Amino acid sequence: MTARSPYDTLVTVYGGSGFLGRHVVRALAKRNYRIRVAVRRPELAGFLQPLGRVGQIHAVQTNLRHAPSVETAARDAQVLINLVGILFERGRQRFDAVHTYGAEQVALAANAHGARMVHVSAIGADTNSPSVYARSKANAEQLVLAAQPSTTIMRPSIVFGPEDNFFNRFAALARISPVLPLIGGGLTRFQPVFVGDVAAAIADAVDGKTRPATTYELGGPDVKTFKELMQFVLRTIERKRLLVSLPFFMARAQAMFLQYLPKPLLTPDQVELLRSDNIVSEAAKSAGRTLQGLGIEPEPMEAVVPSYLWRFRKTGQFRKRLT
Repeated sequence: MTARSPYDTLVTVYGGSGFLGRHVVRALAKRNYRIRVAVRRPELAGFLQPLGRVGQIHAVQTNLRHAPSVETAARDAQVLINLVGILFERGRQRFDAVHTYGAEQVALAANAHGARMVHVSAIGADTNSPSVYARSKANAEQLVLAAQPSTTIMRPSIVFGPEDNFFNRFAALARISPVLPLIGGGLTRFQPVFVGDVAAAIADAVDGKTRPATTYELGGPDVKTFKELMQFVLRTIERKRLLVSLPFFMARAQAMFLQYLPKPLLTPDQVELLRSDNIVSEAAKSAGRTLQGLGIEPEPMEAVVPSYLWRFRKTGQFRKRLT
């Protein structure tokens, strides 16, 4: 049987206008796939058009909480990619509704239309976790595999890049606050991974380079504690701030109030997440279910993060560097 050309392959990307989504769309466009971007607000996805050739990328209205719209976006597609996720709950945007129910609907649509599926989850997904976020991610994986058993699952650690919600958030906080909190003493370990590398891994899955019914764990080249990441942020933006250890119980108490901000600095559920390390497992490494196993050499954060955190430096320091 002749392999299908990328030019003849339609890929539907659910959540294609988000932080990771725009990089996935760019990676797929470079490989000449036709791309349908399924988003809640397609009129706001026009910025994706220049990433591909004329007619290569188009957006459609889809809401993962509305099954018929999910199914409609899957029609005629050979591959479905689910990137939709939320970091905190608001109104009808609940973890179980978006992560679990929504992911299952994409998998059911993939099965109904005979499409392959790539599902993006997260390192730390665990049905026994005290975090609702982590439990919803784990439940989603189980339901996705039950509905479409050949699905490839990608579990990234903290994803960094120009529009990330991690380094940007703490750099912004360091600009206005004399103190940065080290929740739980700052001992939780992370393996930050570049958004471009995650997008490349997803594109490889579309190419058929990954194993079906397999979970890949995606991490960068270095494992860092939360404290080390805060120290890196401060060095990068050239600011001195006091790093204060904040026990989990105190962090949770503060998060009870912070969660009601329009864009919460911290939620009680995120405090629970910080109780566990967020790194690639030894099992994934030994089985080659990593970026390196896919032949992707991950970018270190030192090579990328300074290129977009410079704006958080003191104005005078930045101008001095330019002269």
